Amino acid sequence: MEPTTRSLPDNAYRKLQPGETFQPIVPASSTMAQWTPRSVTLGLIMAIVFSAAAAFLGLKVGQVFEAAIPIAILAVGIGVALPRKSTILENVIVQSIGAASGLIVAGSIFTLPGLFVLGLPVDLVKLFIVAVFGGFLGVFFLIPLRRYFVSDMHGEYPFPEATATTEILVAGEAGGSQAKVLSVAALVGGLFDFLTIHFHAFAEVFTSRSVPLLETLATKSRMVFKIDVLASVLGLGYIIGLRYAAVITAGSFVSWFLIVPLIGWFGEGLAQPIGLAAGGALISQMTADQIFRNYVRLIGIGAIATAGALGIIRNWRVIKSSFSLGFKELGGAKPVEGSGARTDRDISMRTVLLGIVLTALAMLVFFMFGVLADQPNWAVLSIAALAVVMVISFLFTTVAAQAIATVGSNPVSGMTLMTLILASVILVKLGLTGTPGMLAALLIGGVVCTTLSTAGGTITDLKIGYWIGATPALQERSKLLGTLVASATVGGVMLLLNQVYGFVESPTHPTPLPAPQANAMVAVIKTLMSNEPVPWLLYGVGGILILVLQMVKVPALPFALGMYLPQELNTPLLVGGLIAHFVAKSARGDEALERARNNRGTLIASGFIAGGAVMGVIAAFLKWLEQEQGWSWLGVGLFKNDAGPGAELVALGLYALLLAYMYWDSRRARP
Repeated sequence: MEPTTRSLPDNAYRKLQPGETFQPIVPASSTMAQWTPRSVTLGLIMAIVFSAAAAFLGLKVGQVFEAAIPIAILAVGIGVALPRKSTILENVIVQSIGAASGLIVAGSIFTLPGLFVLGLPVDLVKLFIVAVFGGFLGVFFLIPLRRYFVSDMHGEYPFPEATATTEILVAGEAGGSQAKVLSVAALVGGLFDFLTIHFHAFAEVFTSRSVPLLETLATKSRMVFKIDVLASVLGLGYIIGLRYAAVITAGSFVSWFLIVPLIGWFGEGLAQPIGLAAGGALISQMTADQIFRNYVRLIGIGAIATAGALGIIRNWRVIKSSFSLGFKELGGAKPVEGSGARTDRDISMRTVLLGIVLTALAMLVFFMFGVLADQPNWAVLSIAALAVVMVISFLFTTVAAQAIATVGSNPVSGMTLMTLILASVILVKLGLTGTPGMLAALLIGGVVCTTLSTAGGTITDLKIGYWIGATPALQERSKLLGTLVASATVGGVMLLLNQVYGFVESPTHPTPLPAPQANAMVAVIKTLMSNEPVPWLLYGVGGILILVLQMVKVPALPFALGMYLPQELNTPLLVGGLIAHFVAKSARGDEALERARNNRGTLIASGFIAGGAVMGVIAAFLKWLEQEQGWSWLGVGLFKNDAGPGAELVALGLYALLLAYMYWDSRRARP
């Protein structure tokens, strides 16, 4: 085993200069242990535990958490405690396998609870099949794009979540000052977030409604400013940087400060509701939040779809060349493995294409004999269902990867909603309506949602491996293995929760699980299966807006994400980006000092994200213990000071102190 460096090189997060190359922490020539009984066993345990925890807490408490960062922290901690310290590459494999849990859970709980809500036939096999099909497609479709996103575009995308996870793994390996900075920041960020989400010491979201002068503006003109004060979201903004954060927030401001007030102003003179999205309510009676949810967010979905299409067109040569290699290998050509280096070796394209074909064939059999067998035109319907899954999954995989690489947030709910609409329209045209149509549409949506969720998480893993020096093929194999285990676990937990709590109110289940995303999907499907009109105009407006912005060179997908995601999650990204900008400017042209301060700031931001992620899991678990076991001594909602203008002003003041700490501590670095 050859020696490794103990920190990321200076060019890890920036564009490479002409002739410059990136060297990972573990060199390609190293034979360091990766795929070992230890790393695989620990990864599988993590996948089972976190799949069960994420599904349970996501459906019971309504809090979906990302598993990658807590798993990375546990991998480092366990690896140090064992007689033989785990290698950093073993920890990468543990994280790759275990992190499949959060991806499968996100894809499943956004859609599959709708089966229970609608009273449709459901069993463990069906839940497992939908999850595993989606997970496998997500990995297989992403592999050909790996080299483009992680190496060809080095320094172009910030990869916020991958950055935070990598810093945790590197700090655990290096120890010393890096581990100390990361640990202190995790403690500060974790305590700040824990005070908010567990003790309710102050409001999590500050809104302009808490200021009397601006409250009138919010009510009459429907212009509301919001910002989430959690340290973890601030950390994401710092890593994303000012460039992308500004574009994302610009999209959000267009939605909230331009389109929402315009719709509200025009709606004041209407005596009848317009469009299906309003749900029968008058616009004049809607708040800014209701207008955004019922109208503007649909414009955002159209914007994301159009931005995704533009991205596919732009990257079509990459996609085409990647898959053409696989077809050449099928024809007997020698596999092409990049430079031949260990750190640039994927699962062979022949295996990838065979995996896609076998998954597609298995899915076709599933639709034919497990879903649509009792329909008169079952063969045509099954082929149509398969076509929708394959085409949308293939096209939107690029969107999911780029979204994760840019902002660390995957808009799977918006893309799944678009999938459900298209699938429902096609199925209705083919004569499938009512209960069978809703079952088919939900299963299609479940596969696509899991595919896109898995694709986004897989590109994160592969970027982590690129920085550290893991073998991509082993990471890809890890993700497939984790998908199998997570899919079985999630299905079992979902059936258990339905039996114990239920998803529909009944005498035996008076307080069912909320499952908000799945209920929203169900509402859309019911509407479409009743042949009611689709708000194509709103989708079209979003698409045209993105085309116009593309003409003036505005990055399309970040802007579209800003239009779609809640404003309170966008504005802290801008704040974090501004801090990163001012920290860099504070070096006054000294490149070495600027680099040192940026690196320390990235460590602090990663600590904020890690602390917030861990405390989010703990807070959700403690909330469940209080609800189910009556353990009030856990202090959930101890202060109950998170409502009202006063709580929001206190939150803003404490947030200002958090910003000051981040800026001050980042500037303490020395070259």
